[in-house]
Amino acid sequence: MIRPELPENECNRQLAVNKYQLIDTLPEESYDNITDLMAYICDVPISLVTLLDRDRNFLKSHYGIPFNETTRDLSFCGHAINSDDLLTVIEDSRLDERFHDNPLVLENNIVFYAGAALVNPEGYKLGMLCVYDTKPRTLSEEQKKALLAMAKQVTMLMEQRYQNILLNELQDKLKQRNEDLEKFVRVVSHDLKSPLANIISLTELLEDENQGNLNEESQHYLEYLKSSSYSLKNYVDGLLKYYKSDELSNHTVEDIVVQDLFDELKKVTNPEKSVVFHLEGNATALEANKSALMHVLINLVSNSIKYNSKPKTEITITISENESDYAFSVQDNGDGIPEEFIDKIFNLFTVVGREDKYGNIGTGIGLASVKKIIDNLGGDIKVTSTLGVGSTFLFTISKK
Repeated sequence: MIRPELPENECNRQLAVNKYQLIDTLPEESYDNITDLMAYICDVPISLVTLLDRDRNFLKSHYGIPFNETTRDLSFCGHAINSDDLLTVIEDSRLDERFHDNPLVLENNIVFYAGAALVNPEGYKLGMLCVYDTKPRTLSEEQKKALLAMAKQVTMLMEQRYQNILLNELQDKLKQRNEDLEKFVRVVSHDLKSPLANIISLTELLEDENQGNLNEESQHYLEYLKSSSYSLKNYVDGLLKYYKSDELSNHTVEDIVVQDLFDELKKVTNPEKSVVFHLEGNATALEANKSALMHVLINLVSNSIKYNSKPKTEITITISENESDYAFSVQDNGDGIPEEFIDKIFNLFTVVGREDKYGNIGTGIGLASVKKIIDNLGGDIKVTSTLGVGSTFLFTISKK
């Protein structure tokens, strides 16, 4: 018997095997289906998917034998991965000096072997898809082609597993980074809100105590300090809302009467009753996350009111449904959105740079929060707009 030598690239080859994280894993149907099929196609009693580990031959799938590993020094696959050919065929191991006195031949009566190399995209031979028989035999050309083709399929399964491993690692990293970022935002926001509140209070106190005593320039500076403080406060509050939007999406689904939702929306967004609202659509009742839905609608309606310089503000809310989704539309007769901002208006921190009718500039967080909530609810949102005519926000949420 001749023991198989280690390949020249064994160190890198072993690293390649390790990255798939398949050694010592449980059987999987996708691999077992392949060994079952190859045993049938080649008309043999044994079919294996093997991975060459440091000192053993791990059998990821084993058809026809009860064990899941063998010693690498005794394995046929240990010799096969050293071959320059992708397919190794030993028709009668009893006549081959490498195997004639091998315990697998003497004790287990392994006579015939054919193995197709499992070659990954980097060119490393990880193991073999192989078949065995207890008698001498040959393979037809069709059987050889099938063995090579299914070896590629095994490699594809392994690559798919590796990509899933990378994806899971990336998701874990992104989750951790998001948690760290959210924690950072909460801490920073908390640390900013207290001094901001003090600045605003002191500024207003200073303004009240010095009514008529300040010159025009000092009054201007005071107004600037106060407006800047409020802008920063709105920015901090917006960040907190953005990072709380995931929590909002986790609220339970409840039964909602559309008319009641509409009445509540008007009450919250239009306390002075200066806006004309219209309700349209075929939906009369919803089963949805009310907290998340109200957050979205309040944000969109508030924007419709703030960015409308016309004497009469009109907003039409349309709520419809089909078998899979609820569809919503918020249409206004406002100032509209410049065309160059349409494609990026839902991006975090994107602002049009135009003051609303109260003299404030947005933070670029509100619509990003809206999109995040809608995404979490399995929906989609888009906007159409014409300057001077108005805007229409269309969004859906899944019924599932």
